[in-house]
Amino acid sequence: MSSQQRLDDGMRWRIVGRLEAGQSQVQICREFNLTPSVVCNLWKQFEDTGSIDRKPGQGHPRATTTTEDRYLSIIVRRNRGATASQLSRDLYAATGTRVSRVTVSKRLHETGLFARPTVCVPLTSTNRRVRLAWCREHRDWSMDQWATVLFTDESRFSLNTDSRRTFIWRERGTRYLPSNVREIDHYGGGGLMVWAGIMLDGRTPLHVFERGTVSGVRYRDEILEPYVRLFRGAVGPEFILMDYNAMPHRGLLVVEFLESEDIRRMDWPARSTDFNPIEHVWDALGRAITIRNPPSRTIQEKKTALLNEWDQLPQEMINCLISSMKSRCKACISVKGDHTPINHPFFCLFCNRCFITSDSNECYARSSVCITIVEWLFVLYCINVCTYQISLKSVQ
Repeated sequence: MSSQQRLDDGMRWRIVGRLEAGQSQVQICREFNLTPSVVCNLWKQFEDTGSIDRKPGQGHPRATTTTEDRYLSIIVRRNRGATASQLSRDLYAATGTRVSRVTVSKRLHETGLFARPTVCVPLTSTNRRVRLAWCREHRDWSMDQWATVLFTDESRFSLNTDSRRTFIWRERGTRYLPSNVREIDHYGGGGLMVWAGIMLDGRTPLHVFERGTVSGVRYRDEILEPYVRLFRGAVGPEFILMDYNAMPHRGLLVVEFLESEDIRRMDWPARSTDFNPIEHVWDALGRAITIRNPPSRTIQEKKTALLNEWDQLPQEMINCLISSMKSRCKACISVKGDHTPINHPFFCLFCNRCFITSDSNECYARSSVCITIVEWLFVLYCINVCTYQISLKSVQ
């Protein structure tokens, strides 16, 4: 711990108490991870004044005033794309106060503003109007109606990816140690295009497209004929197919095949991936692939891993995502067709598989790498129980 770091009053009294009891300063430094100067200065202050309180005005003065902090908060809300360096220059031009970009970031953090990636899908006024109309049409659907919909989509999984899903535990200053470096080639090594569909209490097998472009003919022969047609027969005439408005899905031969098999297709608004629950299933599959050890090194290994992990995805997660369709519609209506606040369900930081939702099985915007206080307490409780059981066994 640095000598510049502040100690709370409880820690100060603990250190003084141990010094009065005869414990050496070296032992205290090792126990509390403190530098000798911190312990020495604290003990000297106690001997001279009989108090451990910090002196008034002690410490470096704050670089910005309350007015300047408010100014930063205002200008960043007017230009949310401004960098911390730009905000630092704007503050200097307006007030004459020069601060670093780190200080600017800290001031914004104090007001609850953090740098986060933006939603990259632009929505026109027509997109918003169509999305709003679609949600108003489907907001009163019951679960029995949603249970007849097969949500489908294609996704690509690269052999070497620059995905930021992977996190590691490491010490400060060890970022570039060989054991902490994950060497990848951006967009290199090839990849696999896959297709799948999900329903309430069911899913299709994961289909892996072989080499080549997915055309209307391949979509009909490899997807509609072997998978969708069978699901339509199992569900009955109420069956509805949901697929995106991609060109291979809208070809004439595809339309003719669906009409011949009496398969209804759901009208899907453009640029509305946030409505499709299978997008979150792709994310869960990607997480499961990322944490596999050892990682896939060939296309065949990647294919085998995808097929295995797809079968192991919990059906409860899929049911939960489909159950959230009503909430998705309500969320879109509340923002008048704009991007919905509903995001990925919460995945556990330790295993990256388990998920947490509310009691009503609705998915809310939760960070996929954040653990709340309640979940931390639960983890600590489990650790304490395991430790207690181990200690009992050792005593016996």
